[in-house]
Amino acid sequence: MTDNRVEARPAPSSAQDRQAFIAALGFPVLAIIGGVIGYLAPDTAASFAPQVTPLLGIVMFGMGLTLKPVDFALVARRPLPVLIGVVAQFVIMPLVALLVVAVMDLPDEVAAGVILVSCAPGGTSSNVVSYLARGDVALSVTMTSISTLLAPVLTPLLTLWLAGEYMPVSAPAMAWSIVKVVLIPVVAGILVGMLFPRLVAKINAALPWISVAAISAIVCIVVGGAHDPIAMAGALVFGAVAIHNACGYLLGYLAGAVTKQAITARRTMAVEVGMQNSGLATSLASTYMTPLAALPGAVFSVWHNLSGAVLAAICRYSDSRKGGRIR
Repeated sequence: MTDNRVEARPAPSSAQDRQAFIAALGFPVLAIIGGVIGYLAPDTAASFAPQVTPLLGIVMFGMGLTLKPVDFALVARRPLPVLIGVVAQFVIMPLVALLVVAVMDLPDEVAAGVILVSCAPGGTSSNVVSYLARGDVALSVTMTSISTLLAPVLTPLLTLWLAGEYMPVSAPAMAWSIVKVVLIPVVAGILVGMLFPRLVAKINAALPWISVAAISAIVCIVVGGAHDPIAMAGALVFGAVAIHNACGYLLGYLAGAVTKQAITARRTMAVEVGMQNSGLATSLASTYMTPLAALPGAVFSVWHNLSGAVLAAICRYSDSRKGGRIR
């Protein structure tokens, strides 16, 4: 009974279910619109480059508002699936990125951007996709939270180690940037949620859309800044991102299967490993690398939400074939 209480979050209503589904599908649509605007008005979009970091801070603050102390209690109650998932997050995706970079012989800037995306923590929309895929939502929230808290240390160190040969990387500066744009806003959001729960409950339905708007604006800005390189390397970047993302889903699921986790946990691991905080990667690449290096993060922001929605639909279809049961 205790375990169930630890994992328990209020069961989503049908209205919340619809809202989550609309948000999951609306995200890539709005991100694509942002990208088109950035491509058609590159100078205007690129002029907002200094706003990328504050926009990501808004996204991370919103994530913090959705978190509760109970989300971290799962680490103590069920440490094994959390440990497996987080280790897979920071091991599988970087290794796959190295393989993709080598096999596709990507240009240095693109290679550095793909590797940076692979070293980012779990994506902010992974919890919604995990819910839609009928995965273990409590595990999803905990994995995202833990990987995000580890990001100030692991993301810059892994990036320096793996991408340093392609481009100069300032790990200390990157780590401090992650603290400012991720850790502080997330912790602030958690504290506000604890102090003003009723207020947060009133605006909860709007939070996904605020995040969608902010990340779509980031995509717009990055595409504007990388207008010229897109024509040269756009298809190559898209191919690398799609392969990277698909391998993350597959290997994340296999990590759960090999360690004999429940089907719901396997689905969550697939989603958490395959979906990265590409907004963070985009912000870091824009600040410490080049516009072309930021392009993989921007493309990933669009693509992983499209693919996540498809993955969720496949999982639901599979369940319907089994009479709605997850086995």
